[in-house]
Amino acid sequence: MFKRIKISPYILILLSFFVIILIGGTLLSLPISTVNNEGTRWIDGIFTATSAVCVTGLVVNDVSSVYNLFGKTLILILIQIGGLGVITLSSLIIILISKKISYGTKKLLQEDINAESTFNIQDFTKKVAITVFGIELLGAVFLFFEFIQKMPLKRAVYYSIFHAISAFCNAGFALYADNLISFQGSIIINLVIPLLIILGGIGFSVLLDVYRYARKQVNILSLTTKMAVTISLILIVLGTILTFIFEYSNPETIGNNSLIKKIVTSFFQSVTTRTAGFNTIPIVELRGVTVLLYVFLMFIGASPGSTGGGIKTTTFGVILLGVINTLRSTTDIEVERRRISWDIFNKAIAMVFISLIYISIVLLFLKETEKDIPFISLLFELISAFGTVGLSRDLTPLLKDFSKLLLILTMFIGRVGPLTMTMAMTGRIIKKEKYRYPKDNILIG
Repeated sequence: MFKRIKISPYILILLSFFVIILIGGTLLSLPISTVNNEGTRWIDGIFTATSAVCVTGLVVNDVSSVYNLFGKTLILILIQIGGLGVITLSSLIIILISKKISYGTKKLLQEDINAESTFNIQDFTKKVAITVFGIELLGAVFLFFEFIQKMPLKRAVYYSIFHAISAFCNAGFALYADNLISFQGSIIINLVIPLLIILGGIGFSVLLDVYRYARKQVNILSLTTKMAVTISLILIVLGTILTFIFEYSNPETIGNNSLIKKIVTSFFQSVTTRTAGFNTIPIVELRGVTVLLYVFLMFIGASPGSTGGGIKTTTFGVILLGVINTLRSTTDIEVERRRISWDIFNKAIAMVFISLIYISIVLLFLKETEKDIPFISLLFELISAFGTVGLSRDLTPLLKDFSKLLLILTMFIGRVGPLTMTMAMTGRIIKKEKYRYPKDNILIG
């Protein structure tokens, strides 16, 4: 009698994030979450929850001074849920309890963590969880040696865990009003935090692939792994060199530092800019050319199946290879003695196009709403939200409510992915035609 309603996996993923954000945002706005026991505005609570679940790091209220231990812990939980994935986390609990999950749940997991297939998805999920919690614990241990020098034991343990999870999940939340600027000279902070960011942003499948390769369980790394690692290294090195050059003589950032400290700070900022959002230099003091560089890095973001956002390194890599092969007039996209389908290239182009159209439209609305704020600052804030980075030019707290709503939506889209959002709205992935029309040519350029 009753027809069973089929809901797309994409819609379920969107709904899972939406529900968690709604619950978390409401709790963060209540008096039990704040230091003054007066609570915050509901939209500010939703904004903070969205930023945490979408592992962004943009805030309208200073986390260190506004929220109490309950509020900070709630933010930490939201970061962990958002980083690991709502579906992945809930499925992991089901696996641990019942040992079995349905095929529908397997398909959801496949989409949530970007697994190639549903084959052995349960084991893959367990390995993802062990990897995540293991790396976060190890990171917390190293960070503890820094924080124990500045605070009591219990507080040092909490700060270590909080910043380790925030770093690995690429969230960029810090328990300091100046983020991590006061730790610019710390070797531990400048090495451990970037390493956690890189490991979290490289993608779960890449980490496991490298692990299997190191254990000689596989003879060759996948093309996805090779491309993600290669593009990530190129962007990190490029970002480090250009930050060093552009900010070398800027006294407000790294200009007054020693040569070694300039290099370390440039490296830190290059890593964190792609998707994490920590900063050891005041972002508002960056030169214009550096701001544009960071906009580019934030737009690309992390790798697929990771805790980060952006269009992803592999998307950028596929487009770059496609353009190169087009200029060379080759029939196929070839790399590492492998051929990449033009369908994948088309998918990458579609993702970038959708992203740019969305950013352009939202930017117009932001500029119309925030007429007194410079265009470059609005662009920086918007791309930071889209790439789930969290870097800010001290702009977010000043925004009007409508602008905050736009950034909330942008962070949400940036986390779940513009393509996932599109698929959820269209209800289909690929439409296979029953017949094909004759091919014709069109002039371009």
